[in-house]
Amino acid sequence: MPDTEGKTVSLTVPAEAEFARSVRMLAANLAVVCGLSIDDVEDVRMAAEEGFVFSSSTDQDEVQVLFTIDEAKIQIQFSLGESAEVGDFEDGDFDYAKLILDSVTDEAVVDEEQGVLTVVKTMGGAA
Repeated sequence: MPDTEGKTVSLTVPAEAEFARSVRMLAANLAVVCGLSIDDVEDVRMAAEEGFVFSSSTDQDEVQVLFTIDEAKIQIQFSLGESAEVGDFEDGDFDYAKLILDSVTDEAVVDEEQGVLTVVKTMGGAA
């Protein structure tokens, strides 16, 4: 397996629904690179799409996506626009996105101060 310790990949895409597939496919490819199982790769694919959809709805023209990978984990950070608040994510405005992210990742957190949504998937985590 290639050395993937602490590698990062960044992507900037328009905050438009038709670009969700690009984010999803890159996330899946990177999950394969870091050695996740087929089931985990599918979870990453779903998490990437839901994270992108959530971040696209937060009043921004472009979404910055930062992937950080190592041999058994992928972390994806999505930029959030100024309208994003933790309450939106945790208190019901995005129930479906939160439900999906909580079920397919080990961590899904909105950081208002940093303006990012971070999702993490580790090998064999979040069944």
